[in-house]
This record gives sequence, structure tokens and C-alpha cells, in this order.
Amino acid sequence: MTEKDFYKKAAIYWANVPATIDGVLGGFGNFSDIDIDGSRAFLNKVLSSANPPATKLALDCGAGIGRVTKHLLIHYFEKIDLVEPDLKFITEAKINIGDDVTKLGTLYQTGLQNFRPHKNYDVIWCQWVLGHLNDSDLIKFLSRSKEALSKNGLIIIKENITTSKEVEYDEDDSSMTRPLELMTKIFDQVNLRIIHSDIQYGFPEDIYPIHCFALSPVQ
Repeated sequence: MTEKDFYKKAAIYWANVPATIDGVLGGFGNFSDIDIDGSRAFLNKVLSSANPPATKLALDCGAGIGRVTKHLLIHYFEKIDLVEPDLKFITEAKINIGDDVTKLGTLYQTGLQNFRPHKNYDVIWCQWVLGHLNDSDLIKFLSRSKEALSKNGLIIIKENITTSKEVEYDEDDSSMTRPLELMTKIFDQVNLRIIHSDIQYGFPEDIYPIHCFALSPVQ
């Protein structure tokens, strides 16, 4: 499959997904609260570390309908920018966030392979989205994100990880799930070090393990 087809197929898939929690979570909407609880515990750990990031501006990557922003980030950060390629999801995010919409900053309608940060972020949150980037674009995205971090800023990644040592491709949504070895190799290549990591519990045992990583630039 060509790079163009890889991204086009994903765009077509998401264009046909309803702008609901169950839609963006692939039928696992009933696990949203469990996911948010795990993310909150992880973010609390990060923010209570010795040199925590500030809490002025966060970036929600692959934001969908603003689920993570609404239920997590908005309670920690003064402003949150969103990156999301699907217009209907962006539109729903503004409605979904409701009274807290004043905390929304810039909403970028673009894929991460094309996104170029123009601000400095305290936290760049990437959840269930990096599988939609090929390895080359993931390396470029992480490199750009690293340069866009404020002092003590972190990239936080929450992704499914294969239990094998192979990359596994999903034909339905045109995404890939990477093994831990490949993820850590990519982090090393971009000069990012893992300062905190954890595994999300409470999801069905027959799905991929969900790993959380807090990444800091290597000094």
C-alpha cells in the first residue's frame, strides 16, 4: 500500500464513524471512564514529579470529539489546542465541551503527518492516534513535537502495543499497532527518554495492552 493510500483509507474510515464516544472508541465507549481514570492517575504522577511541566497550554492530538480534553485535560490546563482531521469531530468537540469551551484554544483540522506546531506546549497528549502514522511520519511528528515543548514540557503517549515483536496492521481503519521494542527504538531515534510509564488496566483481556509513556527530550 502506498503512503497516500494508507492515509486516504484511514480518512474514509473515520468519515463514516459517528461523532459519539462509542464511535471514536471503536465500540468500547463503556470503557471511557476507566480509560480517563487511568489517564488521570498517570497525569497526576507526572505533575507531581520533581520537575513537572507547567499547566498553561496542552495539545490534544487526534482529539476526535474532545473526549480526553473534556474529561481530563480541561481540569488541569488553562488552555487546550486540538488537532483533528475530521471536521464533524471538531464541530462535535466544541458542542461536547459545552460551558468550558472558553478553555479551547486553536482547533487545527489536519492529520498529524501534516501538523506543524506554532506554539510551545507544556504537554502534548497523543492517545490512540500514532498508529495512523507510518514510521517515517511518526519520527518526524515526534521530532517537531519535541521542539515545540516548553521548559519541562512532556509528550504523553497512550497507545495499544502488540504482545508480539511484529507490527500488526488493521485493514479496517488503516492503522498499525507497534511492538514495544519498535516504539522505544523510535523514541531513542528522536532523542526522547521515557521518564514515566504505566499500563492501563480494566480493559478486556483479549485486546492489545495499553501503555502510557511520558517522554522528555534528552538533554
